[in-house]
Amino acid sequence: MNNETSGRMQLPVFIPRSSTSTEANLTGSWRFLRPRYDEKTAPCSAGCPTGEDIGRIEMLAAQGQFKEAWETIRKENPFPAVCGRVCYHPCEGVCNRGDFDDPIAIHSLERFLADTAARYELKPALPTVPDRPQRVAIVGAGPAGLATAYFLRQLGYPCEVFESLPEPGGVLRWGIPPYRLPQAVIEQEIGMIRSLGVDIQCDHPITESFLAEARERYQAVFMGCGHGKDRKLAIPGEDLAGIREGLPFLAEVRGGRLEPLAGDIAVIGGGNTAIDVARCLVRLGARALIVYRRRRQDMPAFPEEIAMALEEGVEIRELLNPAAITADGPGAYTLTLEKMRIDGQDPDGRARLAHDPDDGMETLTVRGVIKAIGGEPSAAWQQPPVSGEGFLAVGNIRLQAAQRAPVLVYGGDLTAPVQSVVHAVASGKEAAIALDTLFRRGFDQVAEALESCRVGTGPAHSMEIYLQGRRCRRNPHVVAFSEINSDYFHYQARIDQPRLLREERIAGFSEIELKISASLAIREAERCFNCGLCNQCDNCRLFCPEIAVARDASDQGRHIDYDYCKGCGLCTVECPRNAMALEEEHQ
Repeated sequence: MNNETSGRMQLPVFIPRSSTSTEANLTGSWRFLRPRYDEKTAPCSAGCPTGEDIGRIEMLAAQGQFKEAWETIRKENPFPAVCGRVCYHPCEGVCNRGDFDDPIAIHSLERFLADTAARYELKPALPTVPDRPQRVAIVGAGPAGLATAYFLRQLGYPCEVFESLPEPGGVLRWGIPPYRLPQAVIEQEIGMIRSLGVDIQCDHPITESFLAEARERYQAVFMGCGHGKDRKLAIPGEDLAGIREGLPFLAEVRGGRLEPLAGDIAVIGGGNTAIDVARCLVRLGARALIVYRRRRQDMPAFPEEIAMALEEGVEIRELLNPAAITADGPGAYTLTLEKMRIDGQDPDGRARLAHDPDDGMETLTVRGVIKAIGGEPSAAWQQPPVSGEGFLAVGNIRLQAAQRAPVLVYGGDLTAPVQSVVHAVASGKEAAIALDTLFRRGFDQVAEALESCRVGTGPAHSMEIYLQGRRCRRNPHVVAFSEINSDYFHYQARIDQPRLLREERIAGFSEIELKISASLAIREAERCFNCGLCNQCDNCRLFCPEIAVARDASDQGRHIDYDYCKGCGLCTVECPRNAMALEEEHQ
């Protein structure tokens, strides 16, 4: 059919087509906003006393890179297997995932990674540095002293650790029951520290005269001797025969030197030691009664430990203050208790107390009394200074750099605001950084050096940042939940930490928390937002309308071609983890 027969006129169609590339059109010149990669700080890392790079640890674990994840922990903490069991995990309390469904089970993952490394006898790839000329003596082989030695060896300093007891470990070995921390775990992690060349001399108590003599051999002394003496109740009868102290009792439990017990035994105190003593008493057959002068919610013990103690049958008697102890015969005591009432609130948030004269007194008849109200240094010379020549207080340490004497650094329970294993480790790291800075750059630079390696806005310090590793290039801004693009995440239940049944727990001292599988660990790690960190999801490249994001072999894995980026900001909006920033273009 032609045009005439159809009655219609058909016109030719011309489609314009360029015969040259549009690459010459540098559309980036239109831009007035510039996107860039800007890794930030996760709130869990800022909240961790040792400043672990938790977001990256979970990212590596989610990818099945367990060795790399474990090594990332050990950059900041020599005790991942210990802390995975006994740390009170403040990191989980600030986890952004908690505003979405449930916080990541960070402590379970840390323990899994450490146990996996031990199972396969993995060795961390730590940098080697030449030995420095300064020598450091460390008093006490507890978590603070051992952590100090660990970090100092990484910086090249020869160390000698002096421990008064027959074995190293301090509170790890003698103050934490085996159902929470098995002996094999302690041995394995201390063995790692010894393998670095740390000399640990046990059965070697240190006296005050050592500090005067130390200047001949050492340029610095770290005091991490902890609290070797229990505090006094200052009440009549507390020194009666048979009245026991909490930490020596736990040491006997560790040594297996206790016979089965029976009847009611009172434990005075509300801290972790009191809870541990009470739970041990239950396992030995007694009925444990914790006597605490404040309320349960005011107890300094970790809430999870309190809950498990109650589940195991421990009874907590609140608002009762011991006034006297009398002996009623062999193995029989009467506790006279003042009834207390709430009279406002202390600055730390705990209840302020007053004796309630209307209710009078109460008596409690028991077969034994164990005091666990906290400790103090065993000698006056172990007390850290509060001022003086060359004095510096920063973080969890106190430093005294007076002339004609070795530099003294105090850490661990002597100085930490929270008496926990993880704070003791933090003090060891801070001591190592402080001493390295002092020896290399002088006393005046110590505070600045510690401030420069702070993790975000939190109290912790990072050895990786101090050593100018990749982490030092991150923005200290702590990512808030509102800055996470939650559209890319779905609700998923947190894993439950498997435990022995109550009846199995109280039957002995076997570890009560069980292992998780690799598949469960990966699934839990995948829940992590990886706040502020790029996990190579490629959203920036996929959503870029100008195809201005290109992959490369850099640490970032990609780059933005600013010749073509128009600054629309779509990449920053679609970044699930807030690992990018959009800022004004400056010509």
